[in-house]
Formats: sequence, structure tokens, C-alpha cells
Amino acid sequence: MTLSDEDRFELIKHRIEQADDTIADVQLLIENKRLRAAVNRIYYGMFYALLALALAFKFESSKHTQLIGWFNKNFIHEGKIDERFGKIINKAFNRRTKSDYDTFVKFDKETVDEMFDEMKEFISEIKDFLNV
Repeated sequence: MTLSDEDRFELIKHRIEQADDTIADVQLLIENKRLRAAVNRIYYGMFYALLALALAFKFESSKHTQLIGWFNKNFIHEGKIDERFGKIINKAFNRRTKSDYDTFVKFDKETVDEMFDEMKEFISEIKDFLNV
């Protein structure tokens, strides 16, 4: 699909809004002790920010691992974004996958709170990088 620059900008804005909206969703989930669901939304908030970044650089993929690999290769390994953000997205992806597909997975509040803080930093870093 070929997007005009205007459509691409609107879609980037939409993905950033999704990421920002997910922060409020996670806050509600944590407050209501829905920690497994919070882990899922934490990952997806970062995923939406990554989709915005990918749109800005005209990278398309429907696969999460491919998108994360592209991010790590082109931004983390190239030194454009601090390597800790690569670790944050990888950890969140692994925890989200475990939470969604494994049996009897539980997360403690301390872990989820830490992930939530990292999510907010990750989204902020991507927004700063994109100047949005």
C-alpha cells in the first residue's frame, strides 16, 4: 500500500495517539489489579509507538518479531536510540507472549509497575525521536 505523505503523517499521529491512550488503559488495569491484562496493554502501547516509527521510515511488517528486529537493527545497534529501549521492548514482548499463551502465568504488582514506567519512557523516547 502506497501512502501519500499526508496520509502517512495522519497514520503516524493515530499510532502515537493509540500509544498515549494505552497509558491510561494500563493505569486503570493496574488500579483494578488486572495485572496480566496490564502486561498485554503495556506491550501494545510500545508496539503502537513502534508502528509509528516504522511508518515514518516506510517500513511495513505484520509480524511483531520482524518489527522489533527492524527496530533493534536500525535504531538500537546503530546507536540512534539507547540500547536499554531495545531491552525494554524485547522484555515486554516476551512477557506479553508468556502471559497470553502460557498457563497459570501471574505477575506481581512491582514487576508490572516497573514495566509501566518503562512503557511510558519508551513511548516518550519514540515521540521525541519522531518530534511528535
